[in-house]
This record gives sequence, C-alpha cells and structure tokens, in this order.
Amino acid sequence: MRIVSVLTFVYLIIGCSDTLSKEDLNQLNGYWEIAKVSFHDGNTKEYKVSTSIDFIKIDSLKGYRKKVQPKFDGTFDTSNDAEFFLIKEQNGEFIFHYKNNLSEWKEAILKISRDNFSVSNEAGITYEYKRFNPINVKK
Repeated sequence: MRIVSVLTFVYLIIGCSDTLSKEDLNQLNGYWEIAKVSFHDGNTKEYKVSTSIDFIKIDSLKGYRKKVQPKFDGTFDTSNDAEFFLIKEQNGEFIFHYKNNLSEWKEAILKISRDNFSVSNEAGITYEYKRFNPINVKK
C-alpha cells in the first residue's frame, strides 16, 4: 500500500503540466476555504460551506497556516495555533514541508492561481482550495 501511495504522489508531481515559479507562491497569501478533496481511490468530497478557513502567510519560502473561523461582521476568531512550513523546490516542483512536535508531512503544490490552489499529499489525496470571500452582514 505504501508503494502505491508513493507512486501516486510521484505521478501527481510529474504529471503536473503547469510550471510554477517562486513568484506564484505569493498568491497563496490570504484566506482560503476547502472546496474539494479527491482520494486516491477516485472518490471525492465537495464542500459547499466551511466553518473553518485557512489563513496562509508566506515570506521567503517560509510561512505558516492557521485555522480561523469567520464571523458575520467580516472578522475572524482565531487561536495561537499555527502549522509552520518551509517550501522547497525539488525537480522544478514546490513542496510544503510541515513539521511539529507530533508529526511531519509534505504536500506538493499542483497549481496556483489568484483564486484557487491545490496540493497533494504523500497518501495521494488532493486538496483543492478557493479564495475565501467573507460574508459581511451589516447592522
């Protein structure tokens, strides 16, 4: 099973036809919500609404990802918890390298645009994100 996961991960990295640059990585800064998850067995899960949003901050190939909860006034509830990462370029591809006290993992960046990005992990699961547009309910 591990071999299949590794081969899937390598295939996704090699099969990505769009070439990313370091400049493209700056588009990741901001608020993102999960849109879709595709599993290695072909199943998918789509998210219509997310109660948790990812805030990503990158500077010089280092950064962090933090979960925040949007509020109706356009602000966010947040905690001090964050997942820190390094982005490394390997064979023309950019890879998130996460490490904390409990675990470490990698995600290959498959595509980035102003409004979307996707990553794939070592288990062959692909995560697609869309730019978060806050709902602002004024009094």
